[in-house]
Amino acid sequence: MLFDHYALNALPLKNRIVMPPMTRSRAGAGDVATDMMADYYAQRASAGLIVSEGTQISQQGQGYAWTPGIYSDAQIAGWKKVTDAVHKAGGKIFAQLWHVGRVSHTLLQPGGAAPVSSSAIQAPGVKVFVDVEGRGPENGVGEMVQHDMPRALTREEIPAIVNDYAQAARNAIAAGFDGIELHGANGYLINQFIDSQANLRDDEYGGSLQNRLRFMQEVVTAVSEAIGKERVGIRLAPLTTLMGSKDDTPEATYLAAASVLNELGIAYIHIAEADWEDAPVMPAAFKEALRIIFQGTLIYSGKYTKARAEEALANGWADLIGFGRPFIANPDLPHRLKNDLPLNAPIKEKFFGGGKEGYLDYPAS
Repeated sequence: MLFDHYALNALPLKNRIVMPPMTRSRAGAGDVATDMMADYYAQRASAGLIVSEGTQISQQGQGYAWTPGIYSDAQIAGWKKVTDAVHKAGGKIFAQLWHVGRVSHTLLQPGGAAPVSSSAIQAPGVKVFVDVEGRGPENGVGEMVQHDMPRALTREEIPAIVNDYAQAARNAIAAGFDGIELHGANGYLINQFIDSQANLRDDEYGGSLQNRLRFMQEVVTAVSEAIGKERVGIRLAPLTTLMGSKDDTPEATYLAAASVLNELGIAYIHIAEADWEDAPVMPAAFKEALRIIFQGTLIYSGKYTKARAEEALANGWADLIGFGRPFIANPDLPHRLKNDLPLNAPIKEKFFGGGKEGYLDYPAS
């Protein structure tokens, strides 16, 4: 029922609000989710659905300091505290599974190795958050540095990464998550295979559009077989160019991706719209085409206001709407939107790393 968009149409906006994934860099030693994180997510359990912050499927998949993983027993146990807290508060939560690909640094990689990608292409000006001094998340002191030059994955390495995704999905269910969302957006590994200017391969994973979609298709198939397709969603950023990832024909590429995902029968596609100042507006025609092609649930996130959300729902473009930064500062956001109450402003300086300040201390109405 959660992902039946015909049933969702009958629900008010309050029940159709998603808390989308937002990196907060507050994991503990061993990249384990903490008790503080359990409190944070439980405070926001009134969302129709919570999608966790990006959670790396392996150490190789990590691109930023203090982000949580879901590949060790300790990490599974840490996330179990989070999911238990959310469920006790009446919420539902999916884990966003993440491999950043090239958007990483040797300080974060196993043995100080180079990051990996579809191709050996560096994105100039794309920076990652690194704990250069090793002071830990509680200090909240890190540095934004240019990501390191990646190496291209060999054909023989790709199945192991696909398996890492599948195992991470199993781990997420063991940790009590209601399902998983694959991070296929914002210039990370899946996106690096899809977009034509990030993928210069000449094997079956590059060149033609069909080939560039192959990695996504294999990952989605593997996690669906591991936990059931009804528990699987994916986040895509069709018309943005974040982290230096660009495609020559983005509308055609992502409508083709939606067709593949529709055939695989997953629960939802989560569309990340551009959310920066003066960002391009996603054309209504593209949203309507996406709705025709993909028969599952559609979630949209990206600088939504209540008015924009209601428009998207009324036009049938979306079934659920994600509100990102507003959820940071307003743990009771659905209540505030329903009753047109003023919103707390988030403290940007407290977004990444640190303790409870700017994390757990925002007041509810």
